[in-house]
Amino acid sequence: MLENCILLSLFAKENLGRMSEEQLNRYDRLINEPSNDWDIYYWATDAKPAPAEFEHDVLAMLREFARNRNREQRLRQPDLEYLFEPPR
Repeated sequence: MLENCILLSLFAKENLGRMSEEQLNRYDRLINEPSNDWDIYYWATDAKPAPAEFEHDVLAMLREFARNRNREQRLRQPDLEYLFEPPR
């Protein structure tokens, strides 16, 4: 689903480098365990409540990112070169 690809890839670029191992594990479960991509999108945008097992700090971070308070233009996924840059 394109909306999730854009949302999750931009979120990953901005946040994965500073997340703890526990947060990375919670993020991995969040993006891989639900069987419906729309569920992840609805939870991230507060359109629907998430199951208790996914209500954690990483989903809160994703929700805040999805709010896009700075009104950034988010029309495409980031280039993958950022994966090879040293962490900030």
